[in-house]
Amino acid sequence: MQLSGVPLPERTHPVSGLSPFARTLVALLVITAPVLAGVLPDDRADLLWHVYNGGDITVEGPELLVRKKVGDSLSLTAGYYEDMISSASIDVKLSASPYHEVRKQENVGADYQHGKTTYTVGYIHSREPDYIADTTFYSVSQDMFGDLTTVTMGYKRAWDNVYRDIKDPQGQIINDPTFHQQADHRGYSLSVSQILTRNAILGLNYELLTDEGYLANPYRKIRYLSPGVGEGFTLADQVYPNTRTSNAVSAQLKYYLPYRAALTGEYRYYTDTWGVVAHTLEFDYTHPAWKHWIFDGSLRFYKQTHADFYSDLFPRADYQNFMARDRELAAFDDYTVGIGATYEFHVLSAPWINKSTANFKVEHLTVDYSDFRNALLASEYGAGNEPLYRLNANIFQAFVSIWF
Repeated sequence: MQLSGVPLPERTHPVSGLSPFARTLVALLVITAPVLAGVLPDDRADLLWHVYNGGDITVEGPELLVRKKVGDSLSLTAGYYEDMISSASIDVKLSASPYHEVRKQENVGADYQHGKTTYTVGYIHSREPDYIADTTFYSVSQDMFGDLTTVTMGYKRAWDNVYRDIKDPQGQIINDPTFHQQADHRGYSLSVSQILTRNAILGLNYELLTDEGYLANPYRKIRYLSPGVGEGFTLADQVYPNTRTSNAVSAQLKYYLPYRAALTGEYRYYTDTWGVVAHTLEFDYTHPAWKHWIFDGSLRFYKQTHADFYSDLFPRADYQNFMARDRELAAFDDYTVGIGATYEFHVLSAPWINKSTANFKVEHLTVDYSDFRNALLASEYGAGNEPLYRLNANIFQAFVSIWF
């Protein structure tokens, strides 16, 4: 079941707060991020367990990612990711029943190095009971100017099949035979990594996304005023445009401090044809402590405007051509604070393992909505006068990495 109906700007929300397509893009960043032109990824395996809990939503599951070189010029990647979702969020409570489901994702990829050029290709398949997504991605990275500059161009293409779950006469959950929609996504990216000094690296990135097809959510509803009826409002289906174009630019500066610590600052600007404008500011600090320990701290701030056709409460039915009440299209600020620790250890009984690390990270997310209200309290406050919604969530990650 979709937790959000459309691909969203890359931001601070955890994977569970994004659409299936956006979650696939997050996985794509994880898969491709370590690949640099001129250097193939190390032989490595990562096993992770993640937990998200907030807003009456719990998402947890494992992830496995393995990289292996074949000769001196080729590196292969394979991975598996799973979300076990239990939801009774404010959106679900208003228009549907709580649910439990599992989302599974597999990916394969390859990096081929030829001189100072690295070619990357891969495929991701994601499925859940009412959503199937397939994504292919390609990129070319080139080192130049004495290996001080790396330029990367990327392209990704995704195809989504969207279904809607209903209960049959026996009470079993099945796909609605009258509902089957499709969506098509294309992404283009250009990034430049520049070594400024022996201690400083600057990264500049641009990404263009185009979406076409069914971009709404079959479960989420709008609400419009209906005085004297029920709690003062009536629910109706959302109506979205069939196209969306998004642009994002970002800059990242990483500075290595004399005592082996690192400080990173990043700013990202996002805009799209639906009227959403977003800003993301992030700071990360990595500090090597005693012996085999490394500690990390992060702080992220995200702010966005609402979509042009969004409203928490419309004046009447059919008020305008496009209407949405998905809270991911509302105006809000969010803050994320995180801390993490890495411990390096050796497995004496496995001499084929070169290095091992145990990694832990905890984040706390707070989202303050500016124009999305808790409609569940309409009977107490009146439609349109409910308190603005606030979301608090905790995200946990624990994983083990081995180099071999």
